[in-house]
Amino acid sequence: MKQLPIFVTLEGRKVILLGTGEMADAKRRLYERAGAELTDDEAAEDAMLAVVAIEDEEEALAAVHRLKARGLLVNAVDRSALCDYTTPAIIDRDPVLIAVGTGGKSAGLAKAVRQRLEQLFPANLGSLAQALHAARDRIREIWPAGGDRRRAIDAALDPGGPLDVFTGKDETDVDQWLAMPSAASLSQVIDIELTSADPDDLTIRQARLLGQADQIFADAAVPESLLVRARADAERFALSLWDEQPSEGLALRIRMKA
Repeated sequence: MKQLPIFVTLEGRKVILLGTGEMADAKRRLYERAGAELTDDEAAEDAMLAVVAIEDEEEALAAVHRLKARGLLVNAVDRSALCDYTTPAIIDRDPVLIAVGTGGKSAGLAKAVRQRLEQLFPANLGSLAQALHAARDRIREIWPAGGDRRRAIDAALDPGGPLDVFTGKDETDVDQWLAMPSAASLSQVIDIELTSADPDDLTIRQARLLGQADQIFADAAVPESLLVRARADAERFALSLWDEQPSEGLALRIRMKA
């Protein structure tokens, strides 16, 4: 991973946009949609970001250098080597945002992936997010411990779970879920035997478990390309340490099939 995806709050914040034409207009629409206050004043002192959408190569390069010299993060349109940040293709289910980026390598590819994914995510995804946000205090009361809370929410959103939005569940189901809560078990161990070192060969279940696991115990034959599919904050251990390290939450024991 060569870029860290982040979501930046631009509501009411100033962003410098230099350039005219189709590229600049596209960026203007995107940033205004996010609530940014755009200015073409390169000297604006309270700007937090800058976008250079100038067609002329030398003029664009000079503008990028001037803005970077001020300490601003710059997006240089169609010049990925000059970019401090890039803007992804976006699936908008406000407040849920799904971003697809290629590190500036191919906006066309990012758009193609976004168009495929767009068909998968239901329109009520944002409404469910709002309902879960509104129920935060109730959720904390039922599951005071952070780990228990995360596991309960994971179980509710799992395929076939009481809040599985892909099977027609929506914000109206949150109250029913909280009225009959069933937290995931405090400790669960699942064994996974992999038949391939190719991440594309992971089953849907295996990929889901990797994304939920609190601890991962993997033998030396399991490649890093598979383990990076796990939660970034999951604890990782060698499988040989299984008997020494107490398991907590959802623990996976992963082996490669001989």
